[in-house]
Amino acid sequence: MDREAQIMRGREAFSVQAWTAAFEALASAEAERPLDTADLELFAEAADMLGQSDHAVVLLRRAYTAHAEAGSVGRALRCAYWLCKLLAWGGEFAQSGAWLARAKRLALTQPGCPEYAYLGLLDAELHFRAGEFAQMLKVVHRLPDAGDSADPDLAAGTTMTRGLALVHNGDISAGLAELDDAMVAVAEGTVSARCTGMIYCVVIGACHELQELRRAKEWSESLAKWCAAQPDFTGVYRGLCRIHRATLLQLGGAWPDAVREARLACTQLTAGYGEGAAGGAFYELAELHRLRGEYDDSDRAYRDALSHGWDAQPGLALLWSARGRKAQAAAAMRRVLAETTDPLRRTRLLPAAVEILLSDGSGEAASFADELRDIARDHGAAALRAMAGQAVGAVRLAEGTAREALPPLREAGRLWRELAVPYEAARVGVLVGLACRALDDEGSAALELDAARQLFQRLGAGPDLARVQRLTGTEQSPLSPRELEVVGLVSLGRSNHAIAAELFLSEKTVARHVSNILGKLGVTSRTAAAAYAFAHGIVARDTAG
Repeated sequence: MDREAQIMRGREAFSVQAWTAAFEALASAEAERPLDTADLELFAEAADMLGQSDHAVVLLRRAYTAHAEAGSVGRALRCAYWLCKLLAWGGEFAQSGAWLARAKRLALTQPGCPEYAYLGLLDAELHFRAGEFAQMLKVVHRLPDAGDSADPDLAAGTTMTRGLALVHNGDISAGLAELDDAMVAVAEGTVSARCTGMIYCVVIGACHELQELRRAKEWSESLAKWCAAQPDFTGVYRGLCRIHRATLLQLGGAWPDAVREARLACTQLTAGYGEGAAGGAFYELAELHRLRGEYDDSDRAYRDALSHGWDAQPGLALLWSARGRKAQAAAAMRRVLAETTDPLRRTRLLPAAVEILLSDGSGEAASFADELRDIARDHGAAALRAMAGQAVGAVRLAEGTAREALPPLREAGRLWRELAVPYEAARVGVLVGLACRALDDEGSAALELDAARQLFQRLGAGPDLARVQRLTGTEQSPLSPRELEVVGLVSLGRSNHAIAAELFLSEKTVARHVSNILGKLGVTSRTAAAAYAFAHGIVARDTAG
C-alpha cells in the first residue's frame, strides 16, 4: 500500500476510533516520510489513546514546533495543552512546567489568540492540585465564555474546569450544573476522544468526592458503553475510568469485579505515563482487601499507593484499627484532619475518624459526627446524609442513648438501601440491632443482626461477618474438620507437598482443599487465609510456635 493510501486508511480508522489501526497506518506512512502537522496530531492522539504516551509526547513536541514555526500559534497552544497534561501524568512536572512557560512566551507573539485559554486551563489545574481553590476560581473567571469558542475541546474543558472550581469554592449546585453541561458536550460527540476521556474522569471523580452517587452511577454507565465501543483504548484515562468503575462496583457490592478492575487499573497506570494516578488504583485495591479481611494484601497495596504519591488515609488508619493498633490509628486521623481544611475533602475522613475514635474511647468522635452532619445539611447529597446519620447514630449508641440513636440510624439505612450500597446498609443494620438490644428488644435485634450477617456473607466481608457472629453467639468456622487441619498447616507455612505427606493425602486433594478454603474465607492467597485463620480464631496463634 502506498504512502497516501496508508494516510487515508489511518484517517478513516481514526474517525471510527479504531486506535490500533490508525496508529499502525500512520506509523507506516511516517516511516517513509514525515507526516504533515495535521496528521501528526492524529498520530499523537491515537498513541495517547493506546497508552503509548512516550510516543505521544515525542509526536506532540514535533507538532508544537511545526505549528510554532509556521506561525499557527493557536494550534501550537492546543498541542502544548495535551503535551503538558501527558508530562504531568507521567510525573514529569518540571518538564510540564517548562513547556507551559514556553507556550506562554509563544502566545505573547499573537495577543488575543483564542487558544490562549488552553494555558489558563493548565494554570487552573496547577492551583487545583495545590489545593488553592480561590486562586483557581480567579483564573477560571478570567477565561473567555465557553460558548464563544469555536474549538469544542476548549469549550468543554473550560466548562468542566469552571464546574470544578465552583464546587471546590462551595457553590455546589452551580458547579454540578457546569459539570453536567460538560457531559452534554461529551454525549453529543463533539469533542475529541482524549477530551471525552478526561471529562468523564473528572466529572465522575467530582461526583464521588461530593458523594453524588446517583450522578456518578449514571455517568459511569455511559462511560462503560463508550469504553466498550473502543476495546483498544488503554491510555491514562482508561486507567482512571477503571478506578472509578472499581469504586462503584465496590459500593454496589460486586467486590470480585471491583478487585479485577482495580488490578487492571494498577497495571495500566504503572505501565507508562499515568504514574500520577496509579496511587488511586492501589488505594482502591487496598480498600477492597481490607473489607475482605485480607490484611497483609491490604497493607502492601496501601504502601504501593503511598509510593505513587497518594495519601493512604483514611483506609490505612482503618486497617491499623482493625489490627488492634487503636492509638496509632487515632493519631493518624487527628493528624490528617488537622491538615485538611476543605469541607468536601474532610467528608472522606470524618466517617473513619468517628469509627476509629469511638473504638479508641477518646470522646472526640461526637464533634466529628456533628461536623459531618452540618456538612451534609449544607450540601444535601443523599450519601452524605446517610454517612452523617450513621455517624451520629453510632455516637449516640456509644453514649448510651440508644433510643436517640435509632432515628438517624434508620434514616441512614433507608438512604443506603435507596442508593444500592449494601455494605454500608448492613453496617447500619448492626448498629440498629445493637440499639434494639440495648432497649431490651431482643427479637428485633436478632432480625437486624441476621439480615446484616447474610449481607456480609454474600459480600465476602469477613471481619464484619465474624463480628456479627460473635454478637449473636453463632460464631463458628466455615471450614470442615479436614479443611481446619489443612489451614492450620498452611498457617505454619507448609507447602502442598508437605501437607499431603503429613495428612496422607494426594497433592491434588490438598490443592482442592486449599482452593475450597480460599473460597469459603473469601480470600485470594495462602497468606491471607493464614491471617484470616489467626484473626478469627480458626487456628490459634500459638500453633505458630
